[in-house]
Amino acid sequence: MRKSTKLALAFAALAGATAYAENIASAKVREDTMMRLDKAMGDSGGAITFDQFSDAMNARLKKLVADNGGTLTVAQLADALEKARFQRMAKRIIARYDSKGDGTLTSDDIASREKKVCAMLGSLWPRPSVG
Repeated sequence: MRKSTKLALAFAALAGATAYAENIASAKVREDTMMRLDKAMGDSGGAITFDQFSDAMNARLKKLVADNGGTLTVAQLADALEKARFQRMAKRIIARYDSKGDGTLTSDDIASREKKVCAMLGSLWPRPSVG
């Protein structure tokens, strides 16, 4: 297979994976929104007012606007989104490595995780033949 064909296939695979991830993220946003709306409706006996709808849809965004003096710039919103993204990533990393379950990360936690991963990968590596 020609190099250009391989690159094109790799690019198509990457684009497909990115689109898939974006679809999953969009589905998660929709699911979270529906959960907030369901909660708001459940809290009020199945009916929902505009204020309840608005709060369920945009509570975090409204808080950001209020926290920034009533206006929100692109830079401020981007910073808030980036901070939230990195906080989610940090929580996943801590959960993955935290061997004691205390919500902290130590050198021992990292070493323990590395040993587990190395053992798992070691079982997949071909063994040199002896003899």
